[in-house]
Amino acid sequence: MSFISETVQIGDKEIVIETGKWAKQASGSIVIRLGDSMLLVTATGANEARENMSFMPLSCEYKEKAYAAGNIPGGFFKREGRPTDTEVLSSRLIDRSLRPLFPSSWRVETQVIAQTISFDSVNPTDVLGIIGASAALYCSDLIWDGPIAAVRVGYIDGKLVAFPTFDEISQSEINMVVACSRDAIMMVEGDMKEVSESLLIDALMFAHESVQPLIAAQDKIQKAVGKQKRTHQEPEIDAQLMAKIKEQSWSKLEKAFSIKSKHERYAELDKIKSQLLEDFCSEGNEYEHNKSDVSEAFGSTKANYARKQTIEQKQRVDGRKPEEIRPISCEVDVLPMAHGSAVFTRGETQALVVATLGTTQDEQRIDTLRDRDLKKRFMLHYNFLPFCTGEAKPIRGTSRREVGHGCLAERSVQQVMPSSDKFPYTVRVVSEILESNGSSSMASVCGASLALMQGGVPLKTPVAGIAMGLMKENDDYVILSDILGDEDHIGDMDFKVTGSKHGVCALQMDIKVKGLSRDILEQALEQARQGRLHILDCMASVLDAPHEELAPHAPRITKIQINPNKIRDVIGPGGKTIRAIIEQTGAQIDITDDGSVEVASTSERSLEQVIDLIQGLTMEPEIGQYYDGVVKRVVDFGAFVEIIPGTDGLIHISELAPDRIKTVTDVCDVGDEICVKVINVDKDGKIRLSRKAVLEESADPQDVLSLLN
Repeated sequence: MSFISETVQIGDKEIVIETGKWAKQASGSIVIRLGDSMLLVTATGANEARENMSFMPLSCEYKEKAYAAGNIPGGFFKREGRPTDTEVLSSRLIDRSLRPLFPSSWRVETQVIAQTISFDSVNPTDVLGIIGASAALYCSDLIWDGPIAAVRVGYIDGKLVAFPTFDEISQSEINMVVACSRDAIMMVEGDMKEVSESLLIDALMFAHESVQPLIAAQDKIQKAVGKQKRTHQEPEIDAQLMAKIKEQSWSKLEKAFSIKSKHERYAELDKIKSQLLEDFCSEGNEYEHNKSDVSEAFGSTKANYARKQTIEQKQRVDGRKPEEIRPISCEVDVLPMAHGSAVFTRGETQALVVATLGTTQDEQRIDTLRDRDLKKRFMLHYNFLPFCTGEAKPIRGTSRREVGHGCLAERSVQQVMPSSDKFPYTVRVVSEILESNGSSSMASVCGASLALMQGGVPLKTPVAGIAMGLMKENDDYVILSDILGDEDHIGDMDFKVTGSKHGVCALQMDIKVKGLSRDILEQALEQARQGRLHILDCMASVLDAPHEELAPHAPRITKIQINPNKIRDVIGPGGKTIRAIIEQTGAQIDITDDGSVEVASTSERSLEQVIDLIQGLTMEPEIGQYYDGVVKRVVDFGAFVEIIPGTDGLIHISELAPDRIKTVTDVCDVGDEICVKVINVDKDGKIRLSRKAVLEESADPQDVLSLLN
């Protein structure tokens, strides 16, 4: 295969797509470049389809190589380890964009691998992985209904921007990845700063228009490659079996789908299925050896019934109307030792959400290609254990789904978190899903707002989330608010929208149809807005603003500023001084090179004690101030008095008393405590003191004491 290269100009960005030079034994291989960031993306398929498989064997992997940024991996082994959250999230972006375009019966083991091989620290590479994966599949012999392309969209200074750089993203009100086909939008993932629905629609349409040159470039490359596609035969539907299953089960399905409780409904559906298997697969029956066909036919019939009822009758699986939201209940302060806690329940979905406050020592330190010591002060983790769906399965670490749902909730709440200047805490939120029947990630967003406000975190405004669904047949469609797990499974869209009363904070959309029109997107976003406001009202009825006080067990943090030259005085030789303060007070102390001191303790008294000690160690003498000092050394021409721990000043013999004295010891000796006034501090830091000035300004000793106080 000859070398082929296409260059695409989008705004001020130039993207180069190449094939035919590297990794030629893969089914499809692409090198894609933006600036000096490059990805090698390969798509490979097994020689034959796997038999007796009930799912699509597609795996998508995004890997960041340390050498791409001129780095050597940290750690003992000095090689890349398990996938980071960034790699997991980027892998999910690729998977969610590609998967809907494979044939539903595709059973060929297929693997897409995107590797960052050069990284310029300017241009993000995750979105390039989607474009490269599409081109690799499109140019391969694998069956896939592409091409697609993706773009990251920003909104900076009132303008929509395609493929913003990292610096531009930090200034943008929108950070959104959109994958599109020729005709429609396929996948959306992003966060935004409480923007309007109308601006989001404009951004989505801008994204669709922006990627068309990339799709055209893939067409040229695919035509030049000219690789023959494999043959793939969709399995024939046994129309006779389908008709028989429908005849025997349709009326029974009406009864089953009238049951609102998920487990009771599933039990009734299982009874119908068991009876069908007994009727159709008994000994001597023509389907005796085709139980899987009967099960599959019933599954299709069940889905067809639910979709027909929803689209034609506007009657949902649990009896709700399309825009109706399940009953909501909220509780706060449910865990006595937690810094903030809440339980958010919506229908049969329930999340226990817990907020924990920490100090800068609790910040997460992340090693990325762009930043080898990135510090993260807000984290939201999502846990989905088997019991929440009534199942018993092995627990094998955090799943990709848990990472993805946690990231979506985190990005949503991040938009309303206070700045570190106003709230100098590291914050971790954990969402434990206790029950799940759809929209558990959105329940996590709602519960996080409540837990944080209950814990005294001054959120700018509460946020809530809602998952929207779609069922579409030809030109008929219905948009569903607050979808169930069943509606997600048999429906055509899972569109998660989070935000405040002011605007949208995050989006995540996955679809199973070949794209959505602007009209459907506008209706879905407006219906989501109405639902979000309803949920926020329900939350406000329990807690409408952050508590003014932190929980009793939460650390209290105070920041003070000291002279950077005094840091050594606080730390002491070998850290002796600061260790002694920590042992004495039980507080936690963090000092930065600029002299910023952060003190944390659960005791107000301990905080005050630490601050007094540090200020005492770092206090600098001021001209005109009075100090109660101790004579440390006596010389012929005066006495050296320690007015601050570690800081001495000189009282010249002429400044010891109003009248002339013969010797210094006539007035004071080593160890004596005397009151002095600072009369000068020269440019070298030498301090001149006067006892005479104190005595002349106040003959009454009590007056002198009042000067000190």
